[in-house]
Amino acid sequence: MQTIFEFYGWDVISYEPIHQGLINSTYAVKTTEGEFILQSINHHVFKNPTAIDTNIIAISDYLKSNHPSYLFTHLIATPKGNTLVEWEGRFYRAFHKMEGYALSVLDNENQAAQAAMQFSKFTFVLKHFEATQLKDTLPNFHNLSLRYQQFTQALINGNAQRITETADAISFLAAHKNYVDKYSLYIDHADVKKRVTHHDTKISNVLFQKNEGVENAICVIDLDTVMAGYFISDVGDMCRTYLSAVSEEEKDLNKIKVDPKKWEALQKGYLQFMKEDLSTFEMDHFFFSGQFMIYMQALRFLTDHLNNDQYYGAKYPGQNLVRALNQIRLLEVYNELI
Repeated sequence: MQTIFEFYGWDVISYEPIHQGLINSTYAVKTTEGEFILQSINHHVFKNPTAIDTNIIAISDYLKSNHPSYLFTHLIATPKGNTLVEWEGRFYRAFHKMEGYALSVLDNENQAAQAAMQFSKFTFVLKHFEATQLKDTLPNFHNLSLRYQQFTQALINGNAQRITETADAISFLAAHKNYVDKYSLYIDHADVKKRVTHHDTKISNVLFQKNEGVENAICVIDLDTVMAGYFISDVGDMCRTYLSAVSEEEKDLNKIKVDPKKWEALQKGYLQFMKEDLSTFEMDHFFFSGQFMIYMQALRFLTDHLNNDQYYGAKYPGQNLVRALNQIRLLEVYNELI
């Protein structure tokens, strides 16, 4: 670590790991010049860390010129001018530490509204930024057609015993292929825009502050998945992760319920900035956002289970099946909202 600190010219007083993120290794670093966040990018997940760096710099430069007051995690350059440092096969970047905290669990509808508002504001302030110049840091990340194709391949080449044991889940997902067809029609429609999209809108990717007892979201963080994309990705991921009190790891399917108040708060928060920017056709697919994302994640979990847990891995036998069944149940209760 000392070598990395020297790259930045820091006189370090102390540093400690932050364990909230699942992908990158993150550290809070206290120096004589101030406090910083240092991250090591997981290049096994993100094969091209330079693409992430390029995207963040492009957005950062645009915001400095056009929205200087917008709170953003601008990268810090080393004395040599590098915002991405490579050392012994690992890639590092740093930011100024912001005053605030990230949540691991969403407790109430105000948090849902506040988070949704910040993700929509992020897309809104960048609406004149040319999104297609951004590099794909995770190609086909939210490509539902591809995810269904991978699912069908797993039915041919996957673990035969697991295929037999999961017949009901397989039948459910196959029976809902209309979501794939609807997605294809959606992305090809003339009234659908590609925008700057975060693609990972879980609650831990928003920074909060509390002022006189009032909790407000102040900015979005973790920009590795920012790419050109569709608003249904951001809204869908919020639907998938905000509306139920339990996570995708919950085995007791009876505990999976959707809170209508959080759904209403999510809509209100997101549309505070994006209502006028979305076309009528896009607005008509607001609810579909949740169907799209929950269904896709169910597909991905079951596909990985059938492929012997090659992508997500499993801490115990059948973990990805638990996750798939969890998401199937979430889709069922989500659909009860209409």
